[in-house]
Amino acid sequence: MAKARAIIKRLKAVRNVRKITRTMELVATARFKKAMDRATQAAAYTRKISEIVSDLSETLQETGSTVTHPLLEQRETEKKSVLLVVTSNRGLCGGYNSAVLRQTQQRIRQAKSAAVQLDIEVSGKRGIGYFKFQKLPTTQSYMHFDDKVTFDQVDVLAKRYAEQFVRGEIDRLDVAYTRFQSMSRQVAVVETLLPIGKLATAETATVRTKTEYEFQPSPQEILEEIVPASFKARLFKCFLDATVSEQIARMVAMKSATENADGMIRILRAQYNRARQSQITSELSEIIGGAAALE
Repeated sequence: MAKARAIIKRLKAVRNVRKITRTMELVATARFKKAMDRATQAAAYTRKISEIVSDLSETLQETGSTVTHPLLEQRETEKKSVLLVVTSNRGLCGGYNSAVLRQTQQRIRQAKSAAVQLDIEVSGKRGIGYFKFQKLPTTQSYMHFDDKVTFDQVDVLAKRYAEQFVRGEIDRLDVAYTRFQSMSRQVAVVETLLPIGKLATAETATVRTKTEYEFQPSPQEILEEIVPASFKARLFKCFLDATVSEQIARMVAMKSATENADGMIRILRAQYNRARQSQITSELSEIIGGAAALE
């Protein structure tokens, strides 16, 4: 009887865990849908503004114009760089954070081998905890970026990075995050945002008709407005992609945990039935034996 009671107690515990994982799966699904809508809208804007900046830069180069923007300039030597690592504030999302942190370690080793001073800034409690555990120094840490990150929050970071780059305080800005490609594919990457350089990336490079531009009021004034806007949009998209990828990873992890709980419940039920059957058989044997003794 004691074994059957232990199985029942464990069965109740597994059922309670299943309720939690199932609830978290549903919450992650709802958050994913909202984050997906925001990321899709931002992706279209970011792609278009990047195409415009790329076309303008190529057009100006073809015409021999000396008009340029500081954020487009490639530095001859790289002395100091900044790496922004975007992780989550919450766990239970599978290998989402570990994949980003592996890419981060590769970038750290690359900078060390090139003798480049690398300042690390971390967003998310999981990344902050990792760097503390590894005893790796960080210059800034942020915990206010969540699944409802706003453009104004990112704009503060973007302005500071742009100003530091223009003043020559940094030569490069990289962002380690998880890029959302589709529902079934999210890839941890380290993407260089500054200098902007040529924007015909795999994401924006499509077969497009060459566009002719007429500049009004002037190319310089247009670049002064559109280049910083492009940089801010790309940084904002990094955070949005990270949010969508985090929710997908949590959905997958919680669904897997729920399915494992279902499997454990089936196994425990079978064990309980066998234990109960054995107990009943033993009791019947005792009754039959006692009746035989009385005859």
